[in-house]
Amino acid sequence: MPIATVNPTNGETLRTYEAMGEEETERRLQLAEATFRTYRTTTFEERALLLHRAADLLDEDRHSIAGVMTTEMGKPVGQSRAEAAKCAKAMRWYADHAAGLLTDEEPDASDVKDSGGSRALVRYRPLGPVLAVMPWNFPLWQVVRFAAPALMAGNVGLLKHASNVPQTALYLEDLFHRAGFPEGCFQTLLIGSAAVDAILRDERVRAATLTGSEPAGRAVAATAGEMIKKTVLELGGSDPFVVMPSADLDRAAEVAVTARVQNNGQSCIAAKRFIVHTDVYDAFAERFTRGMRALKTGDPMDEATDVGPLSSEQGRKDLAELVEDAVRSGARVLCGGELPDGPGWYYPPTVLAGITRDMRVHREEAFGPVATLYRAADLDEAVLIANDSPFGLSSNVWTRDETEVDRFVRDLEAGGVFVNGMTASHPAFPFGGVKRSGYGRELSGHGIREFCNITTVWHGA
Repeated sequence: MPIATVNPTNGETLRTYEAMGEEETERRLQLAEATFRTYRTTTFEERALLLHRAADLLDEDRHSIAGVMTTEMGKPVGQSRAEAAKCAKAMRWYADHAAGLLTDEEPDASDVKDSGGSRALVRYRPLGPVLAVMPWNFPLWQVVRFAAPALMAGNVGLLKHASNVPQTALYLEDLFHRAGFPEGCFQTLLIGSAAVDAILRDERVRAATLTGSEPAGRAVAATAGEMIKKTVLELGGSDPFVVMPSADLDRAAEVAVTARVQNNGQSCIAAKRFIVHTDVYDAFAERFTRGMRALKTGDPMDEATDVGPLSSEQGRKDLAELVEDAVRSGARVLCGGELPDGPGWYYPPTVLAGITRDMRVHREEAFGPVATLYRAADLDEAVLIANDSPFGLSSNVWTRDETEVDRFVRDLEAGGVFVNGMTASHPAFPFGGVKRSGYGRELSGHGIREFCNITTVWHGA
């Protein structure tokens, strides 16, 4: 796949970049290793000043970088601006909280005495250069939620971004450089996917984080396992959105529309499977379908657009094949479901009902504005349907019954349970999944500690 900016509204290639050769890649690896040796000794206060500066610069750039993101991957420009603002917020959060999250921990005095020591502590030390393999769908946020905690912990970052967002990738390196981070603290590697394996095998790279597809996750995990290197993987998701009889149906249906089509439906944590109790199924389905049908699909640079194009021609083809397979197997199309005429990689907001286990869309992630509706006879069946997925990233539950809430929190196989609201990420809360959605956590204290050497320091009596 070429490293290029291709406008998804018309398929026009706007800019093409040459991949970095072995000599330039080696130079950057050397720089990362050399920079780490000194950057690791900086204080939290020094790092926080730099990260606050990066956040301020990002706020100043939010309109221009929003235009770049929208041009490269097609999300509505208002959502791109919101993404930039969210990144600045996360930078400030980690700048303000990292020292507390990584403060030395002192074991109980009785345990220290029992060990034969006079004192002991647990210290969090940085690992070194960390390779980040990142996707195109949130081209700023996915990177910043790794970079902010990694840099505050004293690590340095090497970014291999998706090949269709090279301008955003280069902007990120420039942003941290302008903020005053030492040269080599954060570098973008303009390389193809085939070059990742060799870099991950390099002894100077101490760990890796990947957000992306299952095949990409398997490849990185296999190499990292062979090299015995720490990894964090955030892979696909097919999140359930469960609606029970006590729910506020108007609000649930309204949020359901946003939860399905945010980022043009191209989000791992977007709600994709809508599991509705039979007592309120018809009422919810009518409200939800009406809301999906009312969305405006069009030019993502138009402030009035709700849904822009998918990021690539192949992405649209894959989504259309999932819908076609479901329809051939008996699914009913309540709205959408047909490829539009004209240029660009657009796909209409679509609702499918009558989903069965033999349909591909039941087992595979629909990465676009396609929702599947399920009817559940009771809470038990709702849980069974929700968990009948290879994924386990997050989940949404709509009910006013606290007993039902407790049951869902206990039994849903997911890294998050959001009650009467839409799944969202915030720097204060851990983010990640189970099953084929990956392992490890990003954000919060859990995320910043993923790439730390958790060191026991013990003193004899």
